[in-house]
Amino acid sequence: MTSPVIQVYFIRHGIAAERGTYANDGQRPLSQKGILITEKVAQRLAALDLHVDTLLSSPLMRAVQTAELLCQADLATAFQVFEPLAPGGNLQDWLDWLGERSLGHETVALVGHAPDLSKWAQQLVQGERDAQWVFKKAGIIGVSLSDPKNSIGRSQLFWLAPPRLML
Repeated sequence: MTSPVIQVYFIRHGIAAERGTYANDGQRPLSQKGILITEKVAQRLAALDLHVDTLLSSPLMRAVQTAELLCQADLATAFQVFEPLAPGGNLQDWLDWLGERSLGHETVALVGHAPDLSKWAQQLVQGERDAQWVFKKAGIIGVSLSDPKNSIGRSQLFWLAPPRLML
């Protein structure tokens, strides 16, 4: 019997307001350009019939806004804030959360930040590596996992796209 495959989409938040324009970096919103590009990427994903069963977002404003735009494009019905997706979060915390759920053939999307999301995806596919994949704002990495408890270095990359390929 084969394990169910979980498709995970790592989605980097859209372009945000300039650093230093807000006293609290966590409150930095998407810029107007960031909103427009993220909306177009979300619409393109919807046109490709992507729908996620679970959408998790970093608690930072720019990630929450990105998740909201994904929901508006009907990629998910709702999202929840997930603290380990904040900058500096731990991959193992997410894998533990995922392992506690009884998942079938589910699709999960994570909205967060660089360099964490690209490191997480790369660890899942290649194991521990020092190199880092290029991950543009509003970009997407897709990884298939068959076992959350034993997925580091054993997952499969199926998508790595900058936003320009989605527009």
